[in-house]
This record gives sequence, structure tokens and C-alpha cells, in this order.
Amino acid sequence: MVLEDFALRIGHRFNDPELLRRALTHRSHGAANNERLEFLGDSVVNCAVALELYRRFPQLTEGELSRLRANLVNQPSLAAVAQRFAFGDQLSLGEGEVRSGGAQRPSILADSVEAVVGAVFLDAGFDAACRTVRVLLGEAIDTIDPRTSGKDPKTSLQEHLQARKIALPQYAVVSTRGEAHEQVFQVECVIPQLGIRTLGEGSSRRTAEQEAARQAYELANRD
Repeated sequence: MVLEDFALRIGHRFNDPELLRRALTHRSHGAANNERLEFLGDSVVNCAVALELYRRFPQLTEGELSRLRANLVNQPSLAAVAQRFAFGDQLSLGEGEVRSGGAQRPSILADSVEAVVGAVFLDAGFDAACRTVRVLLGEAIDTIDPRTSGKDPKTSLQEHLQARKIALPQYAVVSTRGEAHEQVFQVECVIPQLGIRTLGEGSSRRTAEQEAARQAYELANRD
């Protein structure tokens, strides 16, 4: 997929395509990378999602809205968005990151989503960035449930299993990789009674557990 096609897929035609190119360039590739755009995009994504939630849920308090936003804007959810839109196929990485699977690393994927939104903001302003956020996060926003989405995935999964009188899930670290300052953890979540086994990745054990729990919760709710 060429960059122009990718841009259209995320809902924006760039006036300055170089902004998109930089947004998809990891620091391992060179000095002209996406770190500053990621810094900017982090704030834009949070603001765009906050505005969307504010409009959709006029009955919710500030605390409830904050919890919903935190459920939508975090590393696992943004990495999942990046995987769905094939961000990894467009990333420019250094040789070391290519060899170590950086194109699928959750932290790199999540940062690239924020960097791309930051690039759209610079290219065409806040309204255009909001449209891109709706394209990328629209499915998650449309299906969010204010009654449960303020809870983290491990809590939601535990409550769901307890209500069905099913034994709590078992978590185990399957592997770690990467340098000490940028490790990636793989954690397995197993629910023997339901035959569910999921694998989450993250920059910490906790993040990986939450991602594995999120996947398991989705599967458990299909039963």
C-alpha cells in the first residue's frame, strides 16, 4: 500500500505528504523521526476523544468521562487500531528494529497513531484531525459502554467470570524481549473452563496482562 492510499484509508488527503512520511518514521531510522509529532498527536487525540465523549454522553460526570477516555486512549487500544489499519506495513524502522519485530511492537504502533494524528493536525487543523480520529477510533467509540468501560479489562473480566461462577483467569509471562530500557512482555491469559487462551503484549507486565484480559473478555462475551 503506497502512502497516498494509506492516507485515504485513514480519512485524510495530505497537502504536505512529507508530514505523513515523518509521522511513520521511528527514531531508530534517523533524526527526522516522529517523536515530536507523537508528542503533539498525544494531546490532539485526547482532546478529540474528549470532545466526542462530551457530545455523546451529556449525562456523565467529569470523572466518568475521564475513565471512558482512558479506556479508549491507551497503548493497547491504540496499538490495536494501528494493527487494524496496517500501520506496521508503513513504518520506516532502523535495521535493529526491523530484525526484532518493531513493526508489531505495541509501543511503536501506538506512538505512530498519535504521530499521524499530529501530522493531520499540522496539515489541515483540528477539525481534520477529529475526522481522522473518528475514522481510526470510531468503532471503539461507537461500541463503548459507559456502564463498564470505566473499568480496566482485568477487572471487567474478573467480574464477568465471577457472575457466571467461573474460576478466575490464570496469567503467566510467556516471554520478554528487547533491551532493558525498552522491553516487550508477552503474557498469556488462560480460562480453562471456557477453553480460552489469549496472548497480550506490552511494555510492562501489567500492560501485557491488560491486553490479554481484554482479548479474553471479548471471547468470553461471545459465549
